[in-house]
Amino acid sequence: MRKLIAASAIALATGMSGGAFAEPVKVGLITTLSGGGAGLGIDARDGFLLALKNAGDAAAEIEVVTEDDGQKPELAVQIADKMVQSDQVDILTGIIWSNLAMAVVPGAVAQGKFYISVNAGPSALAGAQCHENYFNVAYQNDNFHEAMGQYANETYKKTFILAPNYPAGTDSLTGFKRYYKNELAGEVYTQVGQTDYAAEIAQIRASGADSVFIFLPGGMGIAFVKQYAQSGVDIPLIGPGFSFSQDVLPAIGDAALGVRNSASWAKDLDNDASKKFVETFQAEYGRLPSIYAAQAYDTGSLIVAAAAKASVKDADAFRAALKEADFDSVRGKFSFNTNNHPIQDIYVREVVKEGDVLTNKIIGTAFTDHKDAYAEQCALN
Repeated sequence: MRKLIAASAIALATGMSGGAFAEPVKVGLITTLSGGGAGLGIDARDGFLLALKNAGDAAAEIEVVTEDDGQKPELAVQIADKMVQSDQVDILTGIIWSNLAMAVVPGAVAQGKFYISVNAGPSALAGAQCHENYFNVAYQNDNFHEAMGQYANETYKKTFILAPNYPAGTDSLTGFKRYYKNELAGEVYTQVGQTDYAAEIAQIRASGADSVFIFLPGGMGIAFVKQYAQSGVDIPLIGPGFSFSQDVLPAIGDAALGVRNSASWAKDLDNDASKKFVETFQAEYGRLPSIYAAQAYDTGSLIVAAAAKASVKDADAFRAALKEADFDSVRGKFSFNTNNHPIQDIYVREVVKEGDVLTNKIIGTAFTDHKDAYAEQCALN
């Protein structure tokens, strides 16, 4: 179990003076820092810590304890229990994967802790299992897929859809089909962590599809897109931003050029918070930020803003401060729906090359002020 204590590093970097909050805040950041999904967790960690650093004295009394979940649900639960019972954290955050979130979040909020998601947004936690202490700053899992369903519905007539068989994968294809009303050329669920897609690409070749929608995060997407390009199949690929995010584009290479994908943020979004985030992220880490980093940056900024208004020990007041979402989001406008999930714009992006760097640029807006489909099932209404 890898353990990192981040607070001292932040304090040195910012020259904290302290005294900004009624109560200090202790955050337990559980994320994936090893294995095939490490790139996502590293970007989330780095984005979160950068938000605290950029907040300066306003984040002086926030301590962060970071641990690596290894993308293993049982390890994530062990870490969460230790952080709640031994480390006495006030807030948990950081989990990338929906199966890990489903293993950790219900137990954490049942013990009176806040869980504020930087990424994972399984449908159960947005609907029937929503909780007043669970906030999701990223999205509900379906949202980006819904946007590509909307895009494909207007652009293609016969789409093949593909995702891994776990909660976010089923949410993905459910979301895509919610808006895509044309013919499906095929619907396939693959193994989580799969790296050989020869059989699936053969199915696509034979399907008569005019487009292929994939949701394959992390190493799965890298393997698929490279194999797909090498296969000679020239049916256009589309997907959610996760599969074409900044953290994976260098590994995919030019095979990703021209792919249309959806996200709530891209580095060319024109607002002051986003410009500062991109500039300082590049200066701090020497690379462009991904959507995972952007969502985690917003999560850190939200916690700083809420802690300035209310003590985290006063759960009702702190919850109300979180709900206000009174922070400068890199997404521009941001608010929470009744189920504590975002109301936000979702964009269609295209993978382009700027010099030698692959990145995304916004080419349109799929949804404005979009809400998730599960809020009506949440008892917080």
